Amino acid sequence: MTWALLYLRSRRVPLALAAAGGGAGVVWALCLAFAEERDVTAMVVVMTVLLMVAVLSLTLAGPDENLERTASMRWPWRRAVHLLVALVVVLAVLLATRHTDARFGPVALVVRDAAGLLGLTALCATVVGAARSWFLPLGWTTVAAMYPQEGVWGAVATWQGQPAESDAAMLMAAAFALVGLIGYSIAGPARSEASE
Repeated sequence: MTWALLYLRSRRVPLALAAAGGGAGVVWALCLAFAEERDVTAMVVVMTVLLMVAVLSLTLAGPDENLERTASMRWPWRRAVHLLVALVVVLAVLLATRHTDARFGPVALVVRDAAGLLGLTALCATVVGAARSWFLPLGWTTVAAMYPQEGVWGAVATWQGQPAESDAAMLMAAAFALVGLIGYSIAGPARSEASE
């Protein structure tokens, strides 16, 4: 078995891909069946991105990250590729709906929230570990999507729920994407305590 297959299995990638794609598919099917307009509402788009990111966050660490750290491999570029592939998966699934009767968009909103939430999740994985990395993005995004605020500081605080044209929200998402990518690539997920 090749290194890549062992890596994918140890990170539970096939299961996470099936769950993320299946969850997005269920949301898409419900919107297709019950929505009155072709364009899915912004809140549903944001929450679907969050769902996919939360599921994919479980792949950010293997069952024993301490053991992986002892391997004589260059992990930073592998971690960076892992995050970028997760971003491509979210974008590919949601933007594939652009040619259907239930469209997730606008494209800028999907790209902004997917990149920002993956970066925030990766940053949380670096600080608190992959198992709990989705807690902060879930809580923050739920509040931000339900109660988006106006003004520059409001857009910064609720960047996930802002319109696609918001420059402040775009800058905040870009900052999280960049810091999360760099932090996770270099440091990896937080070390777990040795079980006794």
